[in-house]
Amino acid sequence: MKNVLEYKIRDIMVRCKGRVSVAVELPSHSFHIDGDRSYSAASLIKIPILLEAFRQAQEGEISLSDMVTIPKEGRVGGAGVLVSLSDHLTLTVEDLVTLMIIVSDNTASNLLIERLGSNAIQQLCHTLKLKHTRLLRKLMDLEAMEQGLNNYTSALDIISCLKVLDIGTEYSQTNRKKMLHILQQQQFDTKLPSRIDREAVYIGNKTGELPGVEHDCAIIKFREKTAYIAVLIDELGESDSGKDTIAQIGKLIYDFLIKGNS
Repeated sequence: MKNVLEYKIRDIMVRCKGRVSVAVELPSHSFHIDGDRSYSAASLIKIPILLEAFRQAQEGEISLSDMVTIPKEGRVGGAGVLVSLSDHLTLTVEDLVTLMIIVSDNTASNLLIERLGSNAIQQLCHTLKLKHTRLLRKLMDLEAMEQGLNNYTSALDIISCLKVLDIGTEYSQTNRKKMLHILQQQQFDTKLPSRIDREAVYIGNKTGELPGVEHDCAIIKFREKTAYIAVLIDELGESDSGKDTIAQIGKLIYDFLIKGNS
């Protein structure tokens, strides 16, 4: 018999004006609803990029303190701050990773793809046994988009990434703490975190948006309990229905952790 929490989430999903996929892992149980369905990844592709940056740093292939010059040419919009900053700009790899996550900076993401290597990022996805996650183009690469190239992932793949980031033996405790701290600084908080008391819990999240697409994923910690959530939505005529669906699901998970409601 399905638990009450899953029934509540299904009830929210059917009222959404888009195609919804959900994966949830809780201390007591886990479940997914179409969690193995492939979606356009939007900015969720930045989670594997984050993981590969820290893997390479841990292996000594790069240093998080390496300095990177941000060329004026090649800066892209869509999200982030680097596109509008001064011509002569140099940041560390850790700065780029942080900007990629907390303000979803696309220029930072593209510079990291160049530095880390798209093949290395894809190899990480293979090593982690991600079934649907593919990095096939840079962010805001209009020419690649016109050729039909896209990046893909699934809710279950994102849950796997979040668990590796939080508790995976692939990373040192120091590096896991750094990644969790970066996620916690997220500035886009209108979806999963929007109806949560952020003072009461740890929450680190990463959103994704494209026309007709609204995604969010998060790690929520309350005392000794941890929840991993990924909600992916596409085929939306307007974004509000997707954002509200994700916010409602976030509140249900939060209540479950805090109150133990099932």
